[in-house]
This record gives sequence, C-alpha cells and structure tokens, in this order.
Amino acid sequence: MKKMINSVESLLEESLNGFAKAHDDIIQLNHQPRFVARKQKAKQGKVALVSGGGSGHEPLHTGLVGQGMLDAACPGQIFTSPTPDQMMAAAEAVDNGSGVLFIVKNYAGDVMNFEIAGEMLDCEHATVLVSDDVSLPKDHSTGRRGVAGTLIIEKIVGAAAEAGASLLECKTLGDRVNDNTASMGVALTSCTVPALGKPTFDIGDNEIEMGVGIHGERGREPMDLASAEDIVEHLANVIDAELKPQSGQKVLLHVNGFGATPAMELYLVFDLAVKYWQQRGVEIERSLVGNYTTSLDMAGCSITLTLLDDELIQLWDAPVHTANLRWGQ
Repeated sequence: MKKMINSVESLLEESLNGFAKAHDDIIQLNHQPRFVARKQKAKQGKVALVSGGGSGHEPLHTGLVGQGMLDAACPGQIFTSPTPDQMMAAAEAVDNGSGVLFIVKNYAGDVMNFEIAGEMLDCEHATVLVSDDVSLPKDHSTGRRGVAGTLIIEKIVGAAAEAGASLLECKTLGDRVNDNTASMGVALTSCTVPALGKPTFDIGDNEIEMGVGIHGERGREPMDLASAEDIVEHLANVIDAELKPQSGQKVLLHVNGFGATPAMELYLVFDLAVKYWQQRGVEIERSLVGNYTTSLDMAGCSITLTLLDDELIQLWDAPVHTANLRWGQ
C-alpha cells in the first residue's frame, strides 16, 4: 500500500484540517463532535440541510457545504457511518427555526444513526432517503443504495431551501428527485482502505466489476474487460430500463469518477452516454462530469440520469457556492 499519510489513525483529522484551512472562507470545522458547517450561518427561517456518511467519498459531503447546498455535513471514519452525536450537534448548530432535513444515503449504519439522532432532536426534522443505485433490485433486502445521485438531490433541494421552501416542501422535492434519478457504476480496480492495507476485493487484469457500490463492495457481476462503448451501453441500458425516458424528455446526465479515473476517460464516457440517449430522442439539458462521489482510489465511474422538468432545471441552475460546486452569483 502506497498512501500519502502519516498514520491510519490521524488521516481523517489531518485531512479535515487541511480542507478547513483551504476553504476557510466557506466552511468551519467543529472537532468534537466532528462536523463541517457553513462559516456564515444561513438566514433565520431557512430549512437547514444536513447530510453525512463515511469518509472516502470526497468531495461528498463536506465539499458540498455552503450557499445553495448543505448547511452541515458529518464525516465518519473511512467507509464508516458518523455517530448520532455528530448528527445531533450538527443539526442543532445549523437549525434556523424552520426545521432540519437530513439527506441520508441508504446504508444501514447511516440510516440507523440518523434515526437515533432524529429521535433526540428537539427541533422539527424530516429525512430524504437516497436510493438511486439501480444495480440492485427494488426488492433488495436492505433496499437500493444511495450513490452519486445524492449530490443532485442536495443541489436541487438546497436551492429550494435557499428560496424559502418549507420542511415538508423540501422533503417532498427530495423524494421526487430521488424517484426520478438512477445510477449505476463500474469498477476497473478495487480500492484500498488504509486500515486494511490491501484492495477490498480481487479483480483480474482483464476483468471489470459491473454494478459496484461506493464502499469497496463487489459489483453485481464480474465481466470481461470491454471497450468503453460496450461498458457505457451496458450501464445505460439498465438506467434507461429503470427510468424509461420518453423522446423529448429533458435530463441531467452526470458522469462521476470513483477517484482514479482521469478526466480524459470520464469525458469519453460522457460523450458515449450523450450519443446513447440522443439516439433515443432524450434531450441532455444539463450535465456534470468529474470526481464527486468517490471510492478512495478506485478506478471506474458511474453514470447518473435525472429526469428534469422546468422547476428542477431552475433549481439546478440556482446559484451555489461550496468548496467543490459553484456557479451563479
């Protein structure tokens, strides 16, 4: 294992210290319990958005704290859920009097700990459960996982909250975006968790894992290495069968890198995905390409499609200013 670290034990704290210093105009880091919050608290009466999860997926979620997105994020240890006391402290710190919306990826530890935190909170709260990973069936025992679609929900709901939407309106909107979002990923390599010191699963030189999650899990099926065109078609077929976009439907297309795939390859994947859906009459209205929901040093990517309407387009375009996503005023 070759990593730029001092020790496994100090890695997260040192990384967060660097992140806080690099973006001290946007965020502030609370050490005990650990959470990242906006440096300038949002206006009174705005619904507060809080998310979080295991570290190793950066810039999700800490890099998405700021105007137009999250009010706070709780980072756990690598691939490990944050604790309820982190979530509770973060929620109490950013509550503006109109309630707190938790945006939670559907993983057992995250779901359980956010539920515990919610039970201890005195303020009004609600939860959006993200379950965009269509590599798993809807009737999977623990439900579908939350993956790269999380960012899209955080951006759209964040814009609505900034514009004055109520807690119920934010919750309803988040659920609607989740229902209209589908993602699927492919890994070319595994990833190496520092505490483990070796790849989380074995994969041959001429193999790929189709349908991987973002925590170093194996995919739903190993496949022989194929051309990028074949890989994209396989991913897109599953997504298309799930969402069934009609000709003329406007969509957001997000190609997300898992951490070790260069931008050159991600844009190639995006081009192939655009061609796939344009041939079916689907209109690529908005796009996002890059490493946003990563899995440490895994090579590979995911494709996410979100069905859009005029309201969702307006909310996606609304100003945002975070460490890793920013546009508008």
